[in-house]
Amino acid sequence: MSKLVLSINVSLDSFADHTVAVTADDELHDFFSRLLETTDTALFGRVTYELMESYWPNAPMDPQATESMRRFADRFNAMPKVVFSRTLEKADWNNTRLVRENAIAEILRMKSEPGKFISVGGMSLAQELMRRNLIDEYWIVVHPVVVGTGRRLFENVTNRIDLRLIDTQTFASGAQVLHYRCSSA
Repeated sequence: MSKLVLSINVSLDSFADHTVAVTADDELHDFFSRLLETTDTALFGRVTYELMESYWPNAPMDPQATESMRRFADRFNAMPKVVFSRTLEKADWNNTRLVRENAIAEILRMKSEPGKFISVGGMSLAQELMRRNLIDEYWIVVHPVVVGTGRRLFENVTNRIDLRLIDTQTFASGAQVLHYRCSSA
């Protein structure tokens, strides 16, 4: 069985939408590149898919991109991706499959297959999976910034989720990685 994993950047006050300014330095990109080495597939909702697709396919050619950004882009672009959306017309990013209906059934099917991690990206999809207790592990990167506005990571999640802290890591930027496993996993 594959494990469903949420890896996400958040502010100290738990805002995690894509307007939160985080320190996206080489250390952060290297961390996420290492996570991708343990990941078979990346899942997205439409908003996160469009955000990621707008930059990462072309990042290797961006003269402003660092070597760590290029490594991340190479891994990310090569991996299979699934976008769940009823409104998206097409998904042209390399190795991307569009699923319009029955997202939860498709995710449960994917989890039942042998493999590594299945990574979840995006707030709406992640929150729906949290409400259904389907996420097995959380990699939360807490950045040392208070933003005061946006969408909170656990917004609209009203069920209890019991977690065990597995590991922590601190980056030079002051960002702290908190790795949790669900007690039920």
